[in-house]
Amino acid sequence: MDVVPCLKVPQRHAQLYRKYLESQGVLDRRYGAEKHSDGTVTLPVVASAVPQLDLVALKEHVTQDSFCKIVDIQAPLSKKSKAKSVHMKLVEAAQSFLVSKGKEWSDDLEKDVPSRWQCHGDLVLFSESCFSNAVWKEIGSEFWTAVALTLGVKRIAQIKKISQDGYRTPIVTMHLGDSSYVTHIDNHIRYEFDVTKCMFSSGNITEKLRIASFDCSGETVVDLYAGIGYFTLPYLVHANAAHVHACEWNPDAVAALQRNLEINDVSNCCTVHQGDNRQLSLSDLADRVNLGLIPSSEEGWPVACRLLKRSTGGIMHIHQNVTTPFHHEPSELNSSVEGSSVEESPLRVQKDMQVWTAWASETAKRICTLLLDITGSEWKTNIKHIEHVKTYAPHISHVVLDLDCKPL
Repeated sequence: MDVVPCLKVPQRHAQLYRKYLESQGVLDRRYGAEKHSDGTVTLPVVASAVPQLDLVALKEHVTQDSFCKIVDIQAPLSKKSKAKSVHMKLVEAAQSFLVSKGKEWSDDLEKDVPSRWQCHGDLVLFSESCFSNAVWKEIGSEFWTAVALTLGVKRIAQIKKISQDGYRTPIVTMHLGDSSYVTHIDNHIRYEFDVTKCMFSSGNITEKLRIASFDCSGETVVDLYAGIGYFTLPYLVHANAAHVHACEWNPDAVAALQRNLEINDVSNCCTVHQGDNRQLSLSDLADRVNLGLIPSSEEGWPVACRLLKRSTGGIMHIHQNVTTPFHHEPSELNSSVEGSSVEESPLRVQKDMQVWTAWASETAKRICTLLLDITGSEWKTNIKHIEHVKTYAPHISHVVLDLDCKPL
């Protein structure tokens, strides 16, 4: 029986451990992570790297309130096999249904069947890039019932585009089911919202987990772009912030945010400010300011500078989409690792980090100038960390700069 060495960690810290293993190039990408009934997750590790792993340093890097150990488990299903199984079930169901209706199946139709989607409880949300062929619309609700049965859900929705109303309201079509109100649970935090009125970015899960690992005891935090509470709630529920000021101008998102604060029992620790955060009357109170807006949070930088405590300063978490150049690399760089790609090579990551660092350095200088202009005093800024959240598009990376700002 084949076995694979894995790092066994608590489920709540699994994403943080995974990102660290990835950064060290020791995560075995051939296999997926496995959840276990005891609340742990096993992350496959490259066998040759196990002797060099310093588990004490690894635990300290992630969080003191954790544990990790090396275990051998039966070789889990590969990532490719997992992805293929669900996708192929959907392809086979779609093909079978069309043929039963006298329609002709084609390669173009197979390409139109999605391989990924968002799940919110019993609702699946497809993107606009799939099921675009006119044949799906011709068949109607009977087809969507078959899709729901295949995926084990009750409701099907599809996002067509994002409106230009200033609120980034999603334009969503309900294909199956009457209600568009959903519940989504991440890291023991409950989010409730209407998929036709509010956006939910599943790709931000690693940043939400990172915030959850912070120790914000006694801190006042300002979340300048709160939405339905993506980052506000982790600050309150897990990071133990004393108080969060949550700013949001979309009235539908504000309603969902207030509801989510209540159902997670943290509404008494949060003040919601509805409207344009540039008109916020607060100042000189924040230990930490979260600027979670992409492609850029630049318009919020002066507001964040005004909010930081004048006597002690604080930390800004600045989100940005950073464009990196195309890299021409020899394909043999990754030929020894099954399932890897040029995009994930160490050389590519190193070059991207150089671009991220250059952006961070320039941002730090600009924040320093803004703080001087706004407060009349000199400050120093220090780049504490640059976090890669996700690849937003080819050669566009969503990163977060943790910038420590102190008055001189």
